[in-house]
Amino acid sequence: MLIEGLIAIFIFSMGILAIVGLQSVSVKQVGDAAYRSQAAVLTNTLLGTMWVSDHTNATMKASFNSPNGAGYTAWLTNVSATLPQSSATVNVGLNNTVTVTVKWLPPAETGGTSHQYVTVAQIK
Repeated sequence: MLIEGLIAIFIFSMGILAIVGLQSVSVKQVGDAAYRSQAAVLTNTLLGTMWVSDHTNATMKASFNSPNGAGYTAWLTNVSATLPQSSATVNVGLNNTVTVTVKWLPPAETGGTSHQYVTVAQIK
């Protein structure tokens, strides 16, 4: 009877350890999802600003191309304030095809690979 009790406690403790491990993974995934959604909102904010500006290719490149566009530098300040250890690039190509790349490194992953969010849009 004592052996049966010990085996039951062992099986129960293994189940509890598995649930604790699952909980820690789910908390990490929720944090990653929050950073991805913030990157998407920041990118869509920039694209919205581009859509209401002058649509000529030369003006778009002068205002929003990284690293020197005035619209880009203002937006990059917001990105740096929102996402941890972040960087971003904006490339305005032919026909106003815009590629926005946002990279960040969560605090729990110092020294790891940075996460990134890439959006391609055409501003007409």
